[in-house]
Amino acid sequence: MPELPEVETICRELAPVVTGRRITGFELFWERTLRGTEPGDFQQRIAGRCVSYLYRRGKYLVFNLDDSFCFSVHFKMTGSLVARPGGEPIPPYTRALFRLDNKTCLYFTDPRKFGRIEALNSSRHPINRLGPEPLQDGFTVDCLAGLLDGRRAPVKSVLLEQELVAGIGNMYADEALYLARIHPLRPAESLNPAETTALHSAIREVLLAAIERKGATVSNYTRPGGEAGRAQEGFKVAHRRGADCPCCNTPLERITVRQRGTYLCPRCQKRS
Repeated sequence: MPELPEVETICRELAPVVTGRRITGFELFWERTLRGTEPGDFQQRIAGRCVSYLYRRGKYLVFNLDDSFCFSVHFKMTGSLVARPGGEPIPPYTRALFRLDNKTCLYFTDPRKFGRIEALNSSRHPINRLGPEPLQDGFTVDCLAGLLDGRRAPVKSVLLEQELVAGIGNMYADEALYLARIHPLRPAESLNPAETTALHSAIREVLLAAIERKGATVSNYTRPGGEAGRAQEGFKVAHRRGADCPCCNTPLERITVRQRGTYLCPRCQKRS
């Protein structure tokens, strides 16, 4: 699933392609990809409008048009946005496409069909309930401590709650907890100040490193030009079942935390 680093990469690489370009057409190939409006209404709303800018919020990519109308793209499990010159064959699993005035086509591909395109025309849009961004100044150690305080749920589950912290997903939670030497099943409220500080630092370090490597391609994620990300090459535990801990050589384990597959080192991340 594209998480914060992947969506940030898509935003940065797609912005030069679409900013200032006029949307000349929209086609929908899977009806449920579009939410919150009828296809005809959405097409009419965006037709002829220029893309003013893109921004990321959590795991959402938001298109802001020149009349202040906005719509979001959420990639869910397998979504991608691919930019190609018009006239080329439509990529497999394309669920929607945007045509731009320079003949570029922007394809939303999604093998599992969970991804969503949705107008930001309602206060009920999920983006309005997201928590703080972990790479912004407001996400301090004290902020993280406040989010953990009084929560008996496993610390990993708390990190995945988008209404508490925006953008962290399964694999980067695993990486951050490993770097901070915290067991994923520890109750969130049990972390002491030193552990909270270590976790705060680890979250930022892991996310920034992943952005530097253009996100992680472990299944379907591709960048707008079709290239893969390289963040997975630096993973210490995530998706490395059967490998050894790079620190102590103990075999890594895979457990389940609230129905999410979770990787850890049982020696470096003691539960007690």
